[in-house]
Amino acid sequence: MQKIIGPISQIITMRDLDLHGAITDDKLEILHDISILIADGKISDIGNLDELKKKNPQAEVENISQNSVLLPGFIDAHTHICFAGSRASDYALRSIGKSYLEIAENGGGIWSSVTKTREESLEKLAELTSSRASRHLSEGVTTIEVKSGYGLNVEQELKILRAIKLAQNSCAANLVPTCLAAHMKPKDFAGSAEDYLKMIADELLPIVAHEGLAKRVDIFVEKTAFSENEAREYLAKAQKLGFEITIHADQFSVCGSKLALEFNAISADHLEVSGDAEITALARSNTVAVALPNSSYGLGIYHMTKARKLLDAGAILAIASDWNPGSAPMGDLLTGAALFGIYEKLSAAEIFSALTFRAAKALNLNDRGRIEKNLLADFQLYPTNDFREILYHQGKLKPFAVYKNGEKI
Repeated sequence: MQKIIGPISQIITMRDLDLHGAITDDKLEILHDISILIADGKISDIGNLDELKKKNPQAEVENISQNSVLLPGFIDAHTHICFAGSRASDYALRSIGKSYLEIAENGGGIWSSVTKTREESLEKLAELTSSRASRHLSEGVTTIEVKSGYGLNVEQELKILRAIKLAQNSCAANLVPTCLAAHMKPKDFAGSAEDYLKMIADELLPIVAHEGLAKRVDIFVEKTAFSENEAREYLAKAQKLGFEITIHADQFSVCGSKLALEFNAISADHLEVSGDAEITALARSNTVAVALPNSSYGLGIYHMTKARKLLDAGAILAIASDWNPGSAPMGDLLTGAALFGIYEKLSAAEIFSALTFRAAKALNLNDRGRIEKNLLADFQLYPTNDFREILYHQGKLKPFAVYKNGEKI
């Protein structure tokens, strides 16, 4: 079935932009008073409304009668939206100056989310995940990475990954699962961190691979989680099983990005404390640097990913929401990116690239992120005739229509 949507005031195609490095706004391709032809869930043509109608007389026409800016659907390359419970108490304690350690000692932190998530059923977790993903979709996010990591044993991690798979059945957005069983060593595991990683590598990952529950493996490399040496053997086993690698890196100490490059990871995420050496090394690679500014806001810390330095050095930059119950409960990708942009002095072209085709690269997806023939018809329409208004309103200007595979949501 064919469908023509238009006329649209501006289409920001994101075509012909470099994967690496800085981008100025004058590099954006902006098409004016233009329409888009959809066929079989993909973009078939872009052109004048009357000409498209004449060339495709059988096509259904969806008339856009208001000012509109069309952007590719956003791609959120890092979330933890499969969880149960709230960490509002953590946030309240953090707001009055309590440290992460103090909060954890009082029953908060990641272990609090693990406890609540373990208590919930697979079906309820799927429902919660689908609800959060659907909210994301309504705000223009058409592809969403979703991590496990609040189970921290074989049975519970499988439950979470199966819940993500089940959630896909009731959510139009694409969910991309990632196994983050290596989030931290669980408190109820009697052995060492090395023992825990060996257990999940030997017992969990083969089942995940066999059931097709995830193609990606993540690990939190940090002083409070797993060391570089502890992570190395685990990642080698995961890679041998055919998993793609991504790493929580350089959030509080510089100890993860080097490992990400060693394993040719698809992405290195966080990078708040990466120094010049780490930035230079990332810029020389094809590993995507994924900034997670919402976690800096949520934790109340001054350090943020040095996006300007990364781009100027030639890195691939994506921006993700890190939506999770602890450090980034807001879950608003556009708001986080808009605020981050003004903080790091990013152009609109750099921000939108970080939310579209560069974010697609962080998930190893090459069929979305641009408005281009033969790519997925994933896009969103904003009620304005000037794309700059979208970031100017810092996330408060929301899309009035979102399309996934050419279908209006």
